[in-house]
Amino acid sequence: MEQKMTKAAAKKSSLPEWNLKDLYENLNSPKIAADIKRAEALAGKFVESYSGRVDKLSAPEFARAVKEYEAISDLLGRLGSYASLVYAGDMGRPENTQFYQNMQEKLTVITSELLFFTLSINKLSDAQTDVILKAKEFAHYAPWLREVRVLKPFQLSDELEKLLHDKQVTGHAAWSRHFDETISDLRFPVGKKKLAMEQVLHLMSDTKEGVRREAALSIGKVLGDNIKTFALITNTIAKDKEIEDKKRGFKRPISSRNVANQVEDEVVDALMKAVRANYGNLTHRYYGLKAKWLGRKELHYWDRAAPLPKVPERKYAWGEAVELVLSAYTAFSPALGKIGTQFFDKSWIDAQIRPGKAPGAFAHPCVPSVHPYLLVNYLGKARDVMTLAHELGHGVHQVLSAKQGMLLADTPLTLAETASVFGEQLAFREMLRREKNAARRKSILVGKVEDMLATVVRQVAMCEYEVRVHDQRRQSELTSEQIGQIWMDVSSEALGKYVKLTPEYRHYWAYIPHFIHTPFYVYAYAFGDCLVNSLYAAYQKEQGRGKAREFEQKYIAMLESGGRFRHRELLAPFGLDAGKPSFWQGGLDVIAGMIDELEGM
Repeated sequence: MEQKMTKAAAKKSSLPEWNLKDLYENLNSPKIAADIKRAEALAGKFVESYSGRVDKLSAPEFARAVKEYEAISDLLGRLGSYASLVYAGDMGRPENTQFYQNMQEKLTVITSELLFFTLSINKLSDAQTDVILKAKEFAHYAPWLREVRVLKPFQLSDELEKLLHDKQVTGHAAWSRHFDETISDLRFPVGKKKLAMEQVLHLMSDTKEGVRREAALSIGKVLGDNIKTFALITNTIAKDKEIEDKKRGFKRPISSRNVANQVEDEVVDALMKAVRANYGNLTHRYYGLKAKWLGRKELHYWDRAAPLPKVPERKYAWGEAVELVLSAYTAFSPALGKIGTQFFDKSWIDAQIRPGKAPGAFAHPCVPSVHPYLLVNYLGKARDVMTLAHELGHGVHQVLSAKQGMLLADTPLTLAETASVFGEQLAFREMLRREKNAARRKSILVGKVEDMLATVVRQVAMCEYEVRVHDQRRQSELTSEQIGQIWMDVSSEALGKYVKLTPEYRHYWAYIPHFIHTPFYVYAYAFGDCLVNSLYAAYQKEQGRGKAREFEQKYIAMLESGGRFRHRELLAPFGLDAGKPSFWQGGLDVIAGMIDELEGM
């Protein structure tokens, strides 16, 4: 049964813009200054109460200290979230960028004062920690304490930790901002228009080859014209990371990300190895198949997302996309559908395309005391519907995990993509169910396979690119030509002989924000996609046994747990274990099976 349209879905003529007033009224709101002052006072009181005596606290006193620390973190998170969202909404407004930078600096000063707390925790003996962990008053926060203690071997002196923390605002954060504003300011000439990044990338899936080619060449040309800036940013970020990694004792550039993701190096290595071993059976085979559909011996890289020939382009109005996604969510779980509806009815989502707005899409969790916000750039294609379903999955997940509180609501990146990719799977199945035209059904399946290849193979190839860049940066600074060659090498390996990469493609590494904002983030997408393939197979099995509701309950419980458990504990109720090599191959076999289905059409 199809979901009734929400209030927002009914307004088909316009795309929604988020309402940030649940955070603050506007940039000049007196409440911002009041909250900064309150945060400063609370932080000062916290330092006065606990600095130098963390090791002397009883278990109940320690629990009280953590609750106070969490309350301050929530308040700081509210301020930081508002600044980030205002900035993302329009990076072209000087007052937004100034506000964002000023807020970053103010929050850094306050959080620097609080740094002593986690540093002191990691100076406690194991015996002291065991007493605290066994106390009933501390039961809720026990997982947080365990994860703080994981960082103990990599912790530096208090003075050095404070210095690194304070310099973030002029270090990594400053270079990230420089990257964002550079990308936001770029314009790509196509025909008589000059387009923003998101708009020109959209043309890469246009029905006309000439449009795709012109867009692709324009991207390569403009990125190439600015490649020295991007090379400088990349070299600086990589060197900055190397310096800190060596101080902390991380042996490999990726290891710090794995620790933060609460996943073992060997599990990530197994994922990377499994995907690379399947390049031939996945991307190489698929693009050979697509070349035949398009009547070619090989594809240019700008043809990878080309629509199938002789299939009428399908556009989805905003209201139709919202209704489809919410119907898919509700059919699986009325509870998830109800949560998802709030994002549209309460203006928690921004879907407009406008100058200065951040490209791409994201779900920002904000803080548990408020609610998440979603950003998408909606253009009406099937992929945009899938993106909407993806980000809504993040949002629903964040709403459910909020009950864990500020310190435990965040999910490790390895599981952060679970709800989003699962939501995509639900929307894909619903889209396929509704489509009666055989050619369009094939087109929908093609789109899903290409999205999965982009999520798994492309992200692993990008992670391999990061590994090689960071490894080589440890030897010397890299020229833009060297970085471009690494990009061409890993892309060629992943895409195979049926995809032709022309010279300007060597600059395409430059626009990927994850490389700058969160190095080695990208493998989380592949982790999540393979995980969801296995998870969805478990759902279908339970559905066939008449136990769909039991699966739904276990699934919601997993999302509600936030960061309380690691991947093995969260997946155990479903009979899954990411530590086994067969787990990854099982997820990859799902993609291969879809390619098999397309070969038979």
